[in-house]
Amino acid sequence: MLIKEELQRLFDKWCEKLRIVPFWDVKLEFIDDINWRKTGDIKIDCDDKKAIIMLNTGNPKQENLEEVLVHELFHLKLYPLDQVTESLIVSNFKEGTSEQEFAYRQFFTSLEQTVEELTKCFLLEFGENKEFSYGRCKKQKSYNELFDGLKNLE
Repeated sequence: MLIKEELQRLFDKWCEKLRIVPFWDVKLEFIDDINWRKTGDIKIDCDDKKAIIMLNTGNPKQENLEEVLVHELFHLKLYPLDQVTESLIVSNFKEGTSEQEFAYRQFFTSLEQTVEELTKCFLLEFGENKEFSYGRCKKQKSYNELFDGLKNLE
């Protein structure tokens, strides 16, 4: 695993590459709590243009922490669009309805897919570690396991 100094160097590189600095004040925070369930997360204060990228160095779920850094930084880049879309959902769907839940689920799924696709594209072009993480995929059932327990239709 990369040491914290190397992760900080990669973080600084990607903040410049993605044109986040000097427009934002962003810092990298290492989380060494083995019970923290995420590999990365972000806290954003739009009014003050500050953000904290949190990176799980105690128990990461992904193999490529450079990929996680880029992913979280793309969330910052897309945050204005995120907020507009969320505001549209809140103002157009009654809270707690299945319609609002559907809109939120579709939006957040699309947001994560978009962020991940941009991350992959940039990693392949500019990354030092071009190997994608498969940590989440490893937890999924195999194709055959999806059919375990289903009744035969014949």
